[in-house]
Amino acid sequence: MLFIKRIPVFLIVFILVQFNVATAELPDFTTLVEKHSSAVVNISTTTNPKDRKALRRGFSGGNSEKDKMLDELMRRFFEPGEGGEGLASEKETHSLGSGFIVSKDGYVVTNHHVIMGADEIIVKLSDRRELVAKLIGSDKRSDIALLKVEADNLPVLETGSSEALKVGEWVVAIGSPFGFDHSVTAGIVSAKGRSLPSENYVPFIQTDVAINPGNSGGPLFNMKGEVVGINSQIYSRTGGFMGVSFAIPVDVAKNVVEQLKNKGKVSRGWLGVYIQEVTRELALSFGLDTPHGALIVDVMKDGPAKNILKQGDIVLEFDGKFVKNASVLPVLVGSTSIETAVDVKVRRGGITQILSLKLEELPTDDELNKPVKEDKPKPKKKKNIVMGMELVTLDDAAKKTLEVEGGVLVKSIKSGAIGSVARKAGIERGDILLMFKGEKLDSVKRFEELSQDLISGRTYAILVLREGSARFLALKAEKEKEPTK
Repeated sequence: MLFIKRIPVFLIVFILVQFNVATAELPDFTTLVEKHSSAVVNISTTTNPKDRKALRRGFSGGNSEKDKMLDELMRRFFEPGEGGEGLASEKETHSLGSGFIVSKDGYVVTNHHVIMGADEIIVKLSDRRELVAKLIGSDKRSDIALLKVEADNLPVLETGSSEALKVGEWVVAIGSPFGFDHSVTAGIVSAKGRSLPSENYVPFIQTDVAINPGNSGGPLFNMKGEVVGINSQIYSRTGGFMGVSFAIPVDVAKNVVEQLKNKGKVSRGWLGVYIQEVTRELALSFGLDTPHGALIVDVMKDGPAKNILKQGDIVLEFDGKFVKNASVLPVLVGSTSIETAVDVKVRRGGITQILSLKLEELPTDDELNKPVKEDKPKPKKKKNIVMGMELVTLDDAAKKTLEVEGGVLVKSIKSGAIGSVARKAGIERGDILLMFKGEKLDSVKRFEELSQDLISGRTYAILVLREGSARFLALKAEKEKEPTK
């Protein structure tokens, strides 16, 4: 008490005023929740035992370590059961997630993985009614599904703009984590345009909103009460919330929902190219001041970009939109109408040019996935040592097996300083060298010729084929060291 008496009155008033101002700036979610929670629904499904095995197969279908790890996390998060540990229970009905109503006559939006493999879908409304839903359409690539229930004059949510959403902005999620209906959590937008390994066509919104099993498919609101995203995934090492959540932008969802409603499926544009990120080293080798764009490592023979785009092109703009990094290009292409002619700005051979091409419809996963060939290339007997690598020109049989026009096999990389340039570039034994300094390699001799006039300290792009996937590496030339006397 004595301490308080010694504080000047004006200082106490100042502290109280500042405290009130700080308190006033904190958001109040009560009005938003009261007004919009009635349009959020709980979704449960019934799955026959014969379908459970299919439901347990992963989500991404990838074979890499990242894909396997993500699949395991997704399984623990989205396959319900006691404590969220999958379909261990013998019960047929499982509460899988959330959704929200987008029309008064009963259209409901949720996630694809929420209803995947379900024989019966039940939508539970806020007034405790439980209605059987019909699946109108579902899209695995965007993880969005559209349902329809028979009802009238239902409460509806309005959509906002995810493009206008800003990092740091407050957002609110309403859903049914662990089956607790209409639970409300809040946080901020952590980042936008996130690309995940299993989703190439969704620029996810990252938030720190607490999302747990059962929240998936529920709405993400801005402070105006508009839906700006659909809660879809979390990053977690335990299966529970760890501060990183991902939502599908509503701008992406609206286009998907409209197509599902009109034709029951989603059509996307397709270029038919394989791309990779442009690193700082690769940017230097291609003459770019800063790393940006999408680097083309391969062009499909039957794709829309054949005879127009080439290996080594860097896509800088697509249809007038800047390509900041490689993950942006699939989103831009996928959201463009098929049979549409677009301009593509590329960097080729140190020159920037604009090309025009017409998009086609993206094929199904089965059509895109080629069978893996296990036949090993049969090298010719002739071999040589170039830049510390023992190289062999591919023969016709090897080129046919690998489906390449040319190439040089890296038989081995010498130890010590002689092979340091190749090792630092990331080249490995068994790689196939396809292109160097912008030229395709058809023989060891041609690679040796292109390696004669390298400038020490300069970075050069080299295209390698490894385990069926092509990728550019940055090879930095080094001055040969004088032999030790």
